[in-house]
Amino acid sequence: MRNKGIDMRHKILFLLLFAGVVVSISLAYSEEKFKLKTGARGEICLNCHVLFQDKLKSLFVHTPVKTGECSGCHNPHSSSHGKLLASDADKICFRCHKAMVPEGAQSFHTNVVEGNCIKCHDPHSAENKNNLLRSGNKLCFGCHEDMGKKIAGNKFKHAPVESGCLNCHNPHASAISDFLLKNTVPSLCLNCHKTDRQIFKNQHMNYPVADARCTACHNPHGSGNKGLLFDNVHKPFATKMCNQCHEGPSSASPLKIKKNGFELCMGCHSSMINEVFTKNRVHWPLVDRTGCLNCHSPHASPEEGLLKNTLIKVCGSCHSDTIERQKIVETKHPPVNEGMCTNCHSPHSSDSLFLFTQPSVVDICGSCHEWQKHSTHPIGEKFIDLRNKNLTLECLSCHRSHGTEFEKMLYFKTTTELCIQCHTDKI
Repeated sequence: MRNKGIDMRHKILFLLLFAGVVVSISLAYSEEKFKLKTGARGEICLNCHVLFQDKLKSLFVHTPVKTGECSGCHNPHSSSHGKLLASDADKICFRCHKAMVPEGAQSFHTNVVEGNCIKCHDPHSAENKNNLLRSGNKLCFGCHEDMGKKIAGNKFKHAPVESGCLNCHNPHASAISDFLLKNTVPSLCLNCHKTDRQIFKNQHMNYPVADARCTACHNPHGSGNKGLLFDNVHKPFATKMCNQCHEGPSSASPLKIKKNGFELCMGCHSSMINEVFTKNRVHWPLVDRTGCLNCHSPHASPEEGLLKNTLIKVCGSCHSDTIERQKIVETKHPPVNEGMCTNCHSPHSSDSLFLFTQPSVVDICGSCHEWQKHSTHPIGEKFIDLRNKNLTLECLSCHRSHGTEFEKMLYFKTTTELCIQCHTDKI
C-alpha cells in the first residue's frame, strides 16, 4: 500500500512538472512568434491598457489573461478582425474549448453555434464562476425574457428551476437530448421523482406511467395549476376520470384507449363532431384511426384548444411545404407568417374548397383587406377568368395567399407580366 502511495505522488509530481513545461513552451512560443522581449508578454500591453489592471482584480480571471498571454487571442500588430483578434470570434474560443460541444450533439445553444461566447462570458475576467457575465438564472433570462416573466408569475414553482436552469440544461450542447437537456425525459425527472413511492402511484391513479414522457402533461418550468399541469387541462384528466377514455388501471392493458379515432371523443363532443360531418369536405386527420389526437393533446397543453403545439407547428407538421416556402416569400402574408391558419381555413371541415371558412374568397380576404380601395379591377362571380372559363375572377386569380418570391404575393415579377396573361391584346 505504501509503495502505491509513493507511486501516486510520483505521478502527480510528474503531471505538475509536465503542465509547467507545456505552459513555459507555450509562452516561449508566443514570445518567439511576435519577437517579444523576454518576459514582456502582458506587461507591455498593460503599459497602454492601464485601466485593464482593474480586470485583473476580479474574482475569476481567464487563464490566458492571468498568465499575461494576451497574444493567445489578440494579434499585437494588426488584424482583419475587430479588437485585433487573431481569428474569427466564432472560432477563437474553440482553439482551447473544443470539448464544450460533444461530438454528435443532439441539440446546441444558439450562442455557441454562432460563436457568440461573449454573450454569456467575459473573455477577460468576471465576478462570477466561469467568467459568466451574470449569475444564475439572471444570465439566461437576459435572452429568454418571456420565459423568465412566465416563471416569475407561476403560482406553483418547480424547485430545480428556481435554484438554477443548469440543474436540467447544459448551457452549451446536449449529447443525448433536445432542448439542451442533460438527460432524456423521463430519466432526467427520475433523478428527483421516485416512481416506486405510493404517493406517485396515487397521484397518477395507479396507472403505470413511470416510463411515460412527463412533459406531455406537466410544465417543467412551473405552472398556474397544481401538479405543474399545463395551463389548459382536459376535463376528464383534471377530474381524474382516466377510465373515461382508458381501460382501468388493473386491466391487462391499462393505458389502452377504449375506442379509436374520433369515436372516443364523441362521448363528450358529439355535437361538434356531428356538425363536422354535415359538411362536404372533412379534414383528413380527423377521420383516420388517430383522429383528434393528430392535432390535440388528450391530457394537458400550454396551447388553447389543447393543441399539441403552436398552430403553425401543428399545421406545419403536414403542410411543411407551405411553411418552408416562407423562406423565399418576398411579401409575408401575416396569417401565414404568424401561424394564424384558422383565419382562412377551418381545421375540421367546410363546404368550401381548401376548407375555407367562407364560401367566397373575396369575403375571406375582405375581412382584413378593403379590396374596393385596393383595386378597380372587377372581381366576383359575374366576371370570368379569361385563362380558364370555368373560373371566376377573385383575389387568388392574381395573388397567391401563401406568398410568392415576388412583391405583393403576385404570380409574376412585374404587373405587366401578370396582366398580359389575360389581356393578350395588349402584348
